[in-house]
Amino acid sequence: MAPIEPFTISVPDSQLERLSEKLRNTNFPDELDEAGWDLGAPLADIKRLTKYWQEKYDWRKAEAAINQLPNYKTSIDIDGYGTLDIHFVHQKSPVEGAIPLLFCHGWPGSFLEVSKILPLLTSSTTPSFHIIAPSLPNFGFSSPVTKRGFSLPQYAETCHKLMLALGYPHYVTQGGDWGCMITRIMALLYPNNVRATHINMVRGHAPTLISNPLLYLQHKFTPYNAREKGAAARSTWFVKEGSGYRFQQQTKPQTLGYSLSDSPVGLLAWIYEKLHDWTDNYPWTDDEILTWVSIYWHSTSGPAASLRIYYEAARNGGFGRDRSESRIPGVKLGLTHFPKEITVVPKTYGRTMGPVVFESEKDKGGHFAAWECPEELVKDLREMFGNGGGAEGVVVGRRGYGVEKGRPKL
Repeated sequence: MAPIEPFTISVPDSQLERLSEKLRNTNFPDELDEAGWDLGAPLADIKRLTKYWQEKYDWRKAEAAINQLPNYKTSIDIDGYGTLDIHFVHQKSPVEGAIPLLFCHGWPGSFLEVSKILPLLTSSTTPSFHIIAPSLPNFGFSSPVTKRGFSLPQYAETCHKLMLALGYPHYVTQGGDWGCMITRIMALLYPNNVRATHINMVRGHAPTLISNPLLYLQHKFTPYNAREKGAAARSTWFVKEGSGYRFQQQTKPQTLGYSLSDSPVGLLAWIYEKLHDWTDNYPWTDDEILTWVSIYWHSTSGPAASLRIYYEAARNGGFGRDRSESRIPGVKLGLTHFPKEITVVPKTYGRTMGPVVFESEKDKGGHFAAWECPEELVKDLREMFGNGGGAEGVVVGRRGYGVEKGRPKL
């Protein structure tokens, strides 16, 4: 077994100096009169963020804050792809019997998304969790993959083997965006290990009379609530106005990669648009935006590598996006619906995905739930895995309750 070692992020000074030079020499495009977000990231916003990035933003301060997290690295052998160095955050709870939970990010997020829920879920408030949040291969500070075919099963294998390496043969998962799809494929491939999964990007399909007669009748005769009534408008907007990035990334990621790897402002605009469009009026600070973008700019693999998951997942029919959205039996499933997710579906759609044991609907929140609404996500996880919850006691011997380490038993 490869050693598990503490890891410190340390971007070389020369890399920061080159970034500053590129920012200083940016050529900005023009913009139409009365341009709005419908055309993409506004020029005034990008100029402001670029100026702040070059003159005031302090990566060293952000880096120091990230290094306060319990960061580690280890090597994992992936079948057919050799050994990958995987960076991850591993925060253990002081509560004996805490539940091991894998938090899986997507694009354009990162391991950093876990930082707001980390102190809440690992506190002595029960049920409590041990949290593991990796940088996926090709993201953050994990290794790049240079061989074709690294798709959802390989990302699932990476996360599963990480949990085994940490001594967690049975565990639960939480994910949004690609993290949702990866953890769903983990449930499909490793049902004896993944005891339950919670997702905040709910998809599924319309129930049919043949496959889901009861859900079909519920869907047909139950009136939509306010969130579900808005589902069609939000989903239609995304398909027609917000999904161009996906087609580019899943068809020609290499071409786009030249721009994102060479132009920090190009990368900023590409990600900033999603941070704006995919959230529910979340008040992003300039420092937050630039830290999210900087993790991609300073990543081990470079920003282009993160695009390839779109290409590969679109070409893996057996274990691709569609399979992750279809029924996976045997692993308990929790769903949290946010009104400004990039696509919004009726509850009956999500219930086709598997044995749903927990479900909630929120009045506010978008795609990046752990960052936008950390308290709401934590509340749902505690309810799902707590006393009386649908996934109570799924990990034998780790119910999330117990005596805090170092404290005497009463």
